[in-house]
Amino acid sequence: MYTGMLHLHSGLRWIILVLLLVVIFRSLTAGGRSFNDTDRKLGLFTMIACDIMLLVGLYLWFVGAYGLNTIESQPMKDIMANKVLRFFTIEHFTGMLIAIVLVHVGKSVAKKKLPDMVKHKRTLLFFGLALLIILISIPWPFREVGAGKGWF
Repeated sequence: MYTGMLHLHSGLRWIILVLLLVVIFRSLTAGGRSFNDTDRKLGLFTMIACDIMLLVGLYLWFVGAYGLNTIESQPMKDIMANKVLRFFTIEHFTGMLIAIVLVHVGKSVAKKKLPDMVKHKRTLLFFGLALLIILISIPWPFREVGAGKGWF
């Protein structure tokens, strides 16, 4: 089951990245357009995908080799000295949690009674920051922490 959840976690990242890019693009090119149902639904789908990703990630963190098992089996100074262990045990988890909070804040801003232009700007800000943190927190294959893990 762990392998299947890991593949789901890896594949879902592409869906989230595409959704974030679409939401950001729509906010960037909004001009004077109203904040419509499409904008609201795209934000909602992005938030739902991030929440599913969080649940799968929590499962992997509690059950997998990296995460809670690492913290219980090794001293924290050894974890912090090892780039890969530190990344998966602490940095990836923390970065993604912050990004998901930003997505939630961005989605909640869109619910408020604000002018449409302000909604687009704030959505752009929060979803843009979330995208940046997600891109930094992904173990890409060209990084040391993602070497040998592949693109999917």
